[in-house]
Amino acid sequence: MTRNPQRRAVPRWLRPVVAGAAFTVVGVLLMLWLAGVFRPKVDASVSSAPPPRPIGSRSVVEVRTVRVPNIESAVGTIRAVHEAAVASKLLARVVEVSVQAGQVVQKDDILVRLDDADLKARLQQAQAAVAAATAARDQAQVEFDRIQKLKELNQSAPIEFDRVQSALKAAEADLIRAEQARTEAETILAYATIRSPIDGTVVDKRVEAGDTAQPGQVLLNLYDPTRMQLVARVRETLTQRLAVGQDIEVRIEALDKQCTGRISEIVPEAQTASRSFSVKVTGPCPPGIYSGMFGRLLIPLDEQDVLVVPKNAVRRVGQLDLVDVVDPKANALRRRIVQLGGPVNGDIQVLAGLRAGEKVALPG
Repeated sequence: MTRNPQRRAVPRWLRPVVAGAAFTVVGVLLMLWLAGVFRPKVDASVSSAPPPRPIGSRSVVEVRTVRVPNIESAVGTIRAVHEAAVASKLLARVVEVSVQAGQVVQKDDILVRLDDADLKARLQQAQAAVAAATAARDQAQVEFDRIQKLKELNQSAPIEFDRVQSALKAAEADLIRAEQARTEAETILAYATIRSPIDGTVVDKRVEAGDTAQPGQVLLNLYDPTRMQLVARVRETLTQRLAVGQDIEVRIEALDKQCTGRISEIVPEAQTASRSFSVKVTGPCPPGIYSGMFGRLLIPLDEQDVLVVPKNAVRRVGQLDLVDVVDPKANALRRRIVQLGGPVNGDIQVLAGLRAGEKVALPG
């Protein structure tokens, strides 16, 4: 029996490779079948677009191109121009807190009272010391006047005159020292009654009656709501377009309002991490604005051409913005999805979906 010389056996080392390749091919074909590659496709001639509709009596307007300034915004935070952190200068127990957060106060209104019993006793001691020093000074003055008259009559020794003169100066110095101690006691006693430094609104109350106030501890925070400012971070390439005293637009997102302010300060130091400068804008602000609110600084750049349509030409359906575009060939309306920008002088900007010169229909 002879073997066929043309038939050769597959080497053993090649068998796993062939088996792996076969499994791979089968797996790929199975995945393509599951993905629907081998299934018949939908006829491309069938369109899902809605049929055109007649124009009827609806008004038609043209998509216009207008030239508007290019605006770049910088985010910032509303802050008060005048803020005050009222702190204690004494270590004392809080006796009374006269205000609440949100309360409007006037300058010199009493905010907090501290325990001042020991301070009043110290003041009485200082007043008694002043009285004693005054009496000693008066006695030294009488003795000095007597010795001075005797000296004029050559009936007193020079050393006696020097003695009473020194005693008078010492008494006067003791009186001055006692008066300064009394002033110090009065000043420290005044620290026990904490008053408002400005006309404003209480933002935060941090102590209650019975607490112990520490020297330097902030008890209350106040701010003047009549003068607010937007503190924004502006990147360094845009600060060249800004100058102190320049009028600029500010938008308050929470109130959906826009107002004009004036740049009051540009901090001449950039943050290393963000390469941005702090810009402070003050000016008229809408009512209802509070410290800490979010705002945007609208920085004007070069002008640009934008497409606009009337706001009432756009219809909102779910998450889509739709307009009815006039088809000049069919003299009918076709609905189209557009991407919108911001408002422009009563109209609305169209970012995509329309071309200049096309016409859209207004609601009937």
